[in-house]
Amino acid sequence: MTEPESEAADRIVAARMRLRDRFLARMQGTPAAADKRPMGSGPKNRHGMPQVPPNQTPAGKDSWPVLDLGTQPDIRPEVWRLRVFGACRNPVILDWKAFNALEQFEDTSDFHCVTGWSKLDIPWRGVRFSTLAALAEPEDDAAFVLCHAFDGYTTNLPLEEALKDDVLLVHTANGAPLPREHGGPVRVITPQLWAWKGAKWIRRIEFLKADHPGFWEVRGYSNTAHPWRNDRYSH
Repeated sequence: MTEPESEAADRIVAARMRLRDRFLARMQGTPAAADKRPMGSGPKNRHGMPQVPPNQTPAGKDSWPVLDLGTQPDIRPEVWRLRVFGACRNPVILDWKAFNALEQFEDTSDFHCVTGWSKLDIPWRGVRFSTLAALAEPEDDAAFVLCHAFDGYTTNLPLEEALKDDVLLVHTANGAPLPREHGGPVRVITPQLWAWKGAKWIRRIEFLKADHPGFWEVRGYSNTAHPWRNDRYSH
């Protein structure tokens, strides 16, 4: 028998709260939450950090540079699938309808690219990563996640960063479907980290017990990627 929608929603909310309780201390200890002397300039952002990290320039209102690995997958929503698997009790595969049936969340946040520009105040709509994590129920010793994209790109996150409320799988930006060149139909955004930590054209989310560096991390980019510490590259 299929679980009633209301019961499924209640179960996801309860699982999300358990995850939050489990990772709350670690989340509060991350640099974007606990750094007492963050670098950067401009008014304070939503997390009490300077609006623009060091050595960054705000992009113009109509400017959103495009960076990728040289290919832009053309994935139509009707054929898009998201697999959530790995160290979790309830691996799932979501199609477009199932993904959009999950709790939708709207947020406005900033987008900081390590190449030197920041796009401020982007309105997004999508699904919180924490909702997907609650649906999949990570095992007790799961501590990291590896995101896989349709173009072969990968990037890694500790769960204390991934579970923050502003980490989203977005399908809408600026009130319109997310453009293909920016990762549509769905990409991950990580407003408190450099933008490369959010994979475009998201295809799979893998829960891990040990960290596994992604595409740019194995090529010398920072594994931690904290913008307000100018944390761009490995040392």
